[in-house]
Amino acid sequence: MAEIVENGSIAKVARQEEDAGAAFVLESKGEWWHAGFHLTTAIVGPSILALPYAFRGMGWGLGFFSLTVMGAVTFYSYYLMSLVLEHCEKSGNRHIRFRELAADVLGSGWMFYFVICIQTAINTGISIGCILLAGDCLQIMYQEINPAGTWKLYEFIAIVTGVMIVLSQMPTFHSLRHINLASLFLSLGYTFLVTGACIYAGTLKDAPPRDYSLEDSSASRIFSAFTSISIIAAIFGNGILPEIQATLAPPATGKMVKGLVMCYSVIFITFYSAAISGYWVFGNKASSNILNSLMPDEGPALAPTWVLGLAVIFVLLQLFAIALIYSQVAYEIMEKKSADVKQGLFSKRNLIPRIILRSLYMIFCGFVAAMLPFFGDINAVVGAIGFIPLDFILPMLLYNITYKPPKSSYTYWINNFIMIVFTCVGLLGSFSSIRQLIHDASKFKPFSSDVVD
Repeated sequence: MAEIVENGSIAKVARQEEDAGAAFVLESKGEWWHAGFHLTTAIVGPSILALPYAFRGMGWGLGFFSLTVMGAVTFYSYYLMSLVLEHCEKSGNRHIRFRELAADVLGSGWMFYFVICIQTAINTGISIGCILLAGDCLQIMYQEINPAGTWKLYEFIAIVTGVMIVLSQMPTFHSLRHINLASLFLSLGYTFLVTGACIYAGTLKDAPPRDYSLEDSSASRIFSAFTSISIIAAIFGNGILPEIQATLAPPATGKMVKGLVMCYSVIFITFYSAAISGYWVFGNKASSNILNSLMPDEGPALAPTWVLGLAVIFVLLQLFAIALIYSQVAYEIMEKKSADVKQGLFSKRNLIPRIILRSLYMIFCGFVAAMLPFFGDINAVVGAIGFIPLDFILPMLLYNITYKPPKSSYTYWINNFIMIVFTCVGLLGSFSSIRQLIHDASKFKPFSSDVVD
């Protein structure tokens, strides 16, 4: 038996050594602060500018409660997953991919395909959303400079896609560490600017009228609340934690927790600032991108133009970093089969397929972003169908199976309670967010020049 186990381990190591996706894209060289940079970029992005929009479907009380609970549960969830990954590493079975971790711990081949489908949908959806929002930012800047301009949204999306094709050629996840450090400061920068702009707008003599009332019918309020919860879940979501932990130089023990503390310190500052200030000023008229509320189509901007312009530039720059980080799973999937680990990272044999495949992936994301400009609704659908299963259910299940806490322990019951509650939330959120997406479909034409809230 020992010989079989030893031979199996040797075979696994041999397979990993031939795995170009692991050797190239997910190379393990990082420190804990690098993981913190990656985590912050993966979670703290311009999607936080949709928090006032999420609050308008719930109101102050439920909005605060949902934001706080989501924060606490996701931190707990990511902490448990890091413990499971560390446990596997100590037992000589280091996992660097979410799908492989789930399949191994649960002992199920179908779980491998379930996770890879959900994870790919999440990452592609986020890449599409980033390109869409970046194109929207460029359009905002263009319209401020040239109000009579005739350029359409899809033209700005094409520009963003071109930039992303160039940036996507950075070969490894670890090579993004400096970009993601800059991303951390950019998120703080535009949060402070937007918060200040909202406070300024709220103190104007002709400030927007504040109405915090919810929808009239009970059914509409329920659907709106679950759509909002799905949006918050998407904003807190991070479907690539195992891949981020894979970038750490082994042993990874304790490093991811430090990275999580760094990330959630930034989350606390940015999430509450954006949600409170934006909803306070605009109430149930808040846009899915609060910058659009501060710069209405009719009338002057509600804050100094230079403040809003700088915020838009910061958002635009960070969107490139976010699209890059969430593209890494797609790249390692492609390069696991297309690259040859025996040849150099920049060899002609590996460089040409990398350029072609990554360019085609970005072109696909850009095309979908231009054709379906649903930023708020994309957030809701991705949150309900993708992030809730991966971030609120699977980590608890993986922990219970790995560590086998006694049924009399608080940990066992807390984990099961979270799984049950968020399974229900995910089902209801999926229904309500898809319902909203179908409802909004009547508001636009393909390749519209406006992002649908």
